[in-house]
Amino acid sequence: MIQESRVSISVPTPALAADIAQLDLADRVECITWDLATPSPSAHIELVVLPYQQDPHLVANLGATTTQLVQAQTIGYEDIVAHLPPGHTVANARSVHEASTAELALGLALASLRRFPEYSIAAQGGRWQQLPGQSLADRTVAIVGYGGVGQAIEKRLDGFEARVLRFARTARAGGPGGARLVHPISSLRGLLPEIDVVILTVPLTEETRHLVDDAFLAAMRPGALLVNVARGPVVDTDALVRALETGHIRAALDVTDPEPLPPEHPLWGLDGVLITPHVGGASSAMHPRIVALIARQLRALLNGETPENIVASR
Repeated sequence: MIQESRVSISVPTPALAADIAQLDLADRVECITWDLATPSPSAHIELVVLPYQQDPHLVANLGATTTQLVQAQTIGYEDIVAHLPPGHTVANARSVHEASTAELALGLALASLRRFPEYSIAAQGGRWQQLPGQSLADRTVAIVGYGGVGQAIEKRLDGFEARVLRFARTARAGGPGGARLVHPISSLRGLLPEIDVVILTVPLTEETRHLVDDAFLAAMRPGALLVNVARGPVVDTDALVRALETGHIRAALDVTDPEPLPPEHPLWGLDGVLITPHVGGASSAMHPRIVALIARQLRALLNGETPENIVASR
């Protein structure tokens, strides 16, 4: 009799372990719970699922374990690779967070444009305070980074009657059927004076670190809105503080640099800034989608196939 192949997997939480036990391939999977904060429970684990938004230094604890695949629960992976010991391959969580992050990006934009924070503060004081607001309709929105999140944002923008400009590292045709022009990021600065809302979704690389600096912010249209759902260091925080202090722009940030943002940081007290604590992917959609991705990765390993979303190897 031919024995079916089996794989071992570690997951960081009992909730994920319980979901793995419910999969139709669970009888071919040995699942253990390991959050990387303790020594490795095994010398070899085929698939290691990392904790969500963990301390990236914990990835170094993989040094005592051999793996076939290390599965991140985030789309961004630069911090993981920076601490990853040699001999491991990393997959990111593409397909898990795009919808939730796109929802938050539009939620931040609408909340800032329509002055929700100011209305909330006025309501707490029992004040009927009408303020001039802006609309997405008839406005120009730039999506800077046209990967999965950027495309999900545009899909949700389709009903808002906005003009959308797309930017990526290189120019190309994008969107369904390649019908939508994607501009190179190198051309963005020259177009900033005609853009009302800039939404950042780029990965953090040496090219995108401090992409938004003093010169970028000065080139933005007065009163324009900067939305960052990418990574905090894509924006030079000191430059952003200076631009906000003058009232030149507004900002809506799900990510900051540093992060978490210290209580005494000047960003907290500035007018025209809305901050959420890096919760773009943390919605009800995340858990079932990460379970579905883990299931696909397990099937690939069991069948001797290449897992999806591989982004780096050491």
